[in-house]
Amino acid sequence: MTGYTDLELEAMMTDLESELVERKESLKGDAPDKIRQAVCAFANDLPDHRRAGVVFVGVRDDGSTAGLQITDELLRALADVKTDGNIVPPPTISVAKHSLGKADVAVLMVHPSDTPPVRYRGRIWIRVGPRRDIATAQDERILNEKRRHRDPHFDAQPVPNACLDDLDRRSFEEEYLPQAVDPELLAANERSYEERLAAAKMVVSLAEPVPTIAGILVLGKRPRDFLPGSYIQFLRIAGTELPDPIHDERLCEGPISDMIRQVDEKLAAHNRTAVDITSGSREIRTSTYPRAALEQLVRNAVLHRTYEGTNAPVRVYWYDDRIEILSPGGPYGHVTIETFGRPGVLDYRNPILAEAMRVLGLVQRYGFGIPTARRELERAGHPAPDFEVDANWVRCTVRARS
Repeated sequence: MTGYTDLELEAMMTDLESELVERKESLKGDAPDKIRQAVCAFANDLPDHRRAGVVFVGVRDDGSTAGLQITDELLRALADVKTDGNIVPPPTISVAKHSLGKADVAVLMVHPSDTPPVRYRGRIWIRVGPRRDIATAQDERILNEKRRHRDPHFDAQPVPNACLDDLDRRSFEEEYLPQAVDPELLAANERSYEERLAAAKMVVSLAEPVPTIAGILVLGKRPRDFLPGSYIQFLRIAGTELPDPIHDERLCEGPISDMIRQVDEKLAAHNRTAVDITSGSREIRTSTYPRAALEQLVRNAVLHRTYEGTNAPVRVYWYDDRIEILSPGGPYGHVTIETFGRPGVLDYRNPILAEAMRVLGLVQRYGFGIPTARRELERAGHPAPDFEVDANWVRCTVRARS
């Protein structure tokens, strides 16, 4: 994906009729909300420009520069558009300071999404000429068809032997949709069940209502019938080596929310809490491992694993002195072995699954799982998590406090 030169950006900044440009003088008032609407619209690329849309910050509506000071804090606030979880699936953007028109401006560049429709707080925003609007039912159909022809991702592929009866309709309509779609739009929505599934990327399209890989993982009644490796194997080993006696085990399976709930229950059951009533006026409770860190690391393993070409599960092995979390599939896309785990470096092997996990509340912010786990472990006095990364596996080791 290519960007624009400074000469091209300057021409776009002053082109008041451009469908690819949004201008804001600053981030005051409702500007952050309007910017996110614009980002969503550019990512959907309904007119099929196949070019990046640009949001200029520090530029007036007439195309003149506003003399805004472009600080690192402002650039970080713009970059947060991608990771704050309000736009799903997360768009591909770049943020930078440019000198245009003899003044500094912030430039947020938004590339068209490979997996439309993209939503901001449950609403699908599109570009209609130089203005923003909410997508109609027909607009949604067009975006779904665009996705069908562009989809390179494994979780967007159809499951040939599956049918609509293999999806849990009640779960979709009563649990997933109310969290995925703005309540007012949902109440006024006259779309069919199949149209709603297509808009949520749980089936290929209205014309081809076959469940996708993501649909089976999120809504499937029996996901392992189609994806044998779609489970988590939990073992509590009484010792420090794999051949030592197994104290407890569970095969956590079902749709993604049930699978994670089951492993959370196991982690909570074995995460003993010590109570100190002698060190101060209030009792102090300390768990063996910080719960938030374990949850983030397990969810990260489930989200980023590969389901293609393997029947292996995610493995969570709890030893006396450590916990090992093994995930099938190495780094993907922009993430390499060298950059794995660095803040701000992220890519998605399963973008539809990522969107669904955000909708279901299983992840809160994109790209914050490993940094959050590191912070929680440090606060609790644990060593930093150790990652072994190769082309086929990622192993995360969390060690007990010394």
